[in-house]
Amino acid sequence: MGRIKWGILGTATIAMEQVVPAMLKSEFCEVVGIASRGIAKAEKAAKQFQIPKFYGSYEDLLNDGEIDAVYIPLPNHLHVEWALKAMKAGKHVLVEKPIALSSRQAQYLKEEAEKYPDLKIMEAFMYKFHPQWIKAKELIDQGAIGTLKTIQSSFSFFDDDPNSIVNKKDFGGGSLMDIGCYPISISRFLFDAEPKSVMASITYDAKTEVDILASGILEFDQGSSTFFSAIQLFEGQQVRLFGTTGSIEFQIPFNPPADQVVNLSLVKEEDEEVISFDICDQYTLQVDAFSKTILNNTTVPFGIDDAVKNMIVIEKLRESHDLGKRISL
Repeated sequence: MGRIKWGILGTATIAMEQVVPAMLKSEFCEVVGIASRGIAKAEKAAKQFQIPKFYGSYEDLLNDGEIDAVYIPLPNHLHVEWALKAMKAGKHVLVEKPIALSSRQAQYLKEEAEKYPDLKIMEAFMYKFHPQWIKAKELIDQGAIGTLKTIQSSFSFFDDDPNSIVNKKDFGGGSLMDIGCYPISISRFLFDAEPKSVMASITYDAKTEVDILASGILEFDQGSSTFFSAIQLFEGQQVRLFGTTGSIEFQIPFNPPADQVVNLSLVKEEDEEVISFDICDQYTLQVDAFSKTILNNTTVPFGIDDAVKNMIVIEKLRESHDLGKRISL
């Protein structure tokens, strides 16, 4: 089928620790270049992963005609800018979540991207490609737990370093943008709908002004989703799905290790079935799926419209907290 030649726009932690190693295992990817704002950092990353080319600016990578597609792991406030620059340079784009700082920005990116019909662009929400989530959606759609009625989820870690990107307001930091976007996304994915209203209680750090704890309720026509996200709580993640005749619980819902078997528990009355999934890397699966859309000229699995809708929910949760009431969408 061939392979897509990739460039990495930045040396962010997620790129160095997760995505680049995953891309090097890909059947459909060849990482040929990596860029940083400083040539020394780019060279170090290139040597670490045996990447042939390195660049001291993002522009230099985009000007390389050998590169077909770019992965953008830059801070949130740079996503739209560099996604558009990449498309103007003729590159396909896989850009980290959240795709923008606001739904307005995301909508602008969507409209601008439509000017390049021959190029693919997708938000990098890697969990959607893990077999456990594909199976969970299949079980729900088949009525394995009856009718899905409520979702309970959380995602948290502790980082109070003021220099950390997650604690920088101007960079699009905070728990909702960094990890709260996951419970929102899974709720929309599993209910296959948009919430009709939301409520939220949010705690902001007095110094950094980013949200460090957000608790939300999303109300759908079919049921509800309750969650919290936090960046100054003990590390953890959980998802439980409750239906009229059963439930599903994830062992490691959002970032299962690439070298570990993970399980789903399907509970019905007195019976519990443990469903195990072979070792896999969801980041590899994500980049494989995106690369194949380029090679086959097919539609990306999840379009920018989905990213816009996720951002709208984040904004409405903030509005609910600010106004102290339920907000309709």
